[in-house]
Amino acid sequence: MILDIAPRDVTPDRAAVLNQLGIPRDAEVTPRIDRLCTAAATLLAAHVAPAGVLAEVAPEAFAAIYQGEGKNAPAGPVADIFPKAEHLAVFAVTLGEGVACALQACFADGDFALAYTLDAAASVAADGAAAMAERRYEEMLRGRGWTTVDRAALRYSPGYCGWDVTGQRRLLACLRPERIGLTLTDSCLMQPLKSVSGVLLAGPRAMHRFRPDYDFCDRCEDRTCRTRLRELYGRPAAAS
Repeated sequence: MILDIAPRDVTPDRAAVLNQLGIPRDAEVTPRIDRLCTAAATLLAAHVAPAGVLAEVAPEAFAAIYQGEGKNAPAGPVADIFPKAEHLAVFAVTLGEGVACALQACFADGDFALAYTLDAAASVAADGAAAMAERRYEEMLRGRGWTTVDRAALRYSPGYCGWDVTGQRRLLACLRPERIGLTLTDSCLMQPLKSVSGVLLAGPRAMHRFRPDYDFCDRCEDRTCRTRLRELYGRPAAAS
């Protein structure tokens, strides 16, 4: 199914953009940074055209998708969690070609500060589009009678947590993402830039909790899993 995502659904929070830039929430923002954030927000709003696609899959089908080309880490959270999921879906979302073109134009003009700020804002917006896919899938499941009290859908993507980036090939083959203008390069980079793909694993919130002590965790630079788990457990349980 095609996900209808409005530009307002992915408007990034300024504090989140500043955090993406490495500026703490309690830090004083200089007038120049403030102007750059405003200009980046204006550019993003003018060029963003978010879209998404989603398809439910059976556990055995996802097992084959996850296996991919056999390059995953020997152990990882996705392999541990997906057998516990009550429902599974693969997805892809993109901000559209216009954002990538705006970034290229900033670099071509030599406005590297604005390009860097726009890149940060677009990264936050792309994550927002993926979060919207989570919410839409939960809504779909609730419409079919799924009890969501103490349950949630959470996304996991190739390239993270031991799931090799080559997993994109089998994942996207299930989605026909060309319907939303999304393609995959030979190096498994999604085009347009600022696109996200992955699996949505829906089930008890507790199944998503894991210790970040896998072999690859020491090489992880951002540890976003911790932030996402905090957000998950801070999210109010929806009524069934």
